[in-house]
Amino acid sequence: MTLTIILILIISFIASLVRSTLGFGESLIAVPLFLFFLPVETAVPLSVMLSIVIALVIVIQDHSKILFKSAKWLIIYAILGIPIGLFLLTYVDAKLVKIGLGSLIIIYSLFSLMDRLTITIRKDDKWWLFICGFLSGILGGAYGLNGPPLAAYGNFRKWTAKQFRATLQAYFLPVSFLGFIGYYLKGLVTVEVNEYFLISLITAIPAIFIGRFLNHKLNNRSFFKYVYWGLIVIGIALIIISLK
Repeated sequence: MTLTIILILIISFIASLVRSTLGFGESLIAVPLFLFFLPVETAVPLSVMLSIVIALVIVIQDHSKILFKSAKWLIIYAILGIPIGLFLLTYVDAKLVKIGLGSLIIIYSLFSLMDRLTITIRKDDKWWLFICGFLSGILGGAYGLNGPPLAAYGNFRKWTAKQFRATLQAYFLPVSFLGFIGYYLKGLVTVEVNEYFLISLITAIPAIFIGRFLNHKLNNRSFFKYVYWGLIVIGIALIIISLK
């Protein structure tokens, strides 16, 4: 095997394991690592195609745990936020936005870990669905970071680890598929991308099942601590990437 194939197998396993365990985060692992040896027009579509498979398998695995009403409204409001995210990506200094965004994610996560943010929503609230869904659309449209606002809503609603993992995939599946269509229409889904994608499944599929096992073993109260530590890593990575 060539070095490229070996690296794709390793990165796909790690990224899929994180996504399957926590429910999000694989793109921030996969894309930067893929970019070390693949061009951006290959790395990004490959990551999105991997995201679709992960979401699809988890939805099939745990469809009974999906909170479809929550997922539906988060998707609808996210669609409204995507154009603003694209505007930020196009017209605003990316370095400053990433540093600010990374800092905000870190601060929010630290406050959550210290139990300083005690918001609890007993049932779906349209205003919180709008705020978190809309922000996820903005961040997703600009930098592919849909996860943080979704994690916040799941924490506010006190979802279990299983509900969080499954519901986020019901959100990511259509969102990622729309992204894939866009890349396909732009001609970015090439023969090379398809070949790398099929190779990535060799390690991604087992990682999804291992992640499910780990997710179901996590205590519901401690689950969001892992989520917020993951968000802190994402925030730090954003700042470091923007300073290069």
